[in-house]
Amino acid sequence: MRTLTPALRTLLVEWLPVVLWAALIFAFSAQPNLRFAEADSLDFVVRKAGHMFVFGVLAVLLWRALTSAQIGRPVFWSWLLTAAYAGSDEFHQSFTGGRHPSPVDVGIDAAGALIALGILVVWLRFRARGRSAASDYSATGSPRMLKPPST
Repeated sequence: MRTLTPALRTLLVEWLPVVLWAALIFAFSAQPNLRFAEADSLDFVVRKAGHMFVFGVLAVLLWRALTSAQIGRPVFWSWLLTAAYAGSDEFHQSFTGGRHPSPVDVGIDAAGALIALGILVVWLRFRARGRSAASDYSATGSPRMLKPPST
């Protein structure tokens, strides 16, 4: 049995989720007259929150793939690619009955991506801080003797 090459494994593990999630967004965009709630005001809120969520997930998946590919500034590029996909998604909706493209939705999608990436950056910094604090303890769980600051 053949094993996957590291490049093919990376392609599948890192990029396949991006492609599948983008396909899911595309499929939802192709749905005419997509509604989630009876009341117009609730449906509006659910749809806009859904926009923010799905494009936030796409941004994080793109960040993961770009980081794995060792692309510089992965947060910026994942946001930019997500915003570009949001624009193409709205263009796609112009061909779907009962849907219409909206620049406001592109902004909402881009904001969702920015919020998700902001949460990711805060989480990564918090996690890194926890690791550096954990390194101040020895294998026995006792704090290491740190050298006092010189005066």
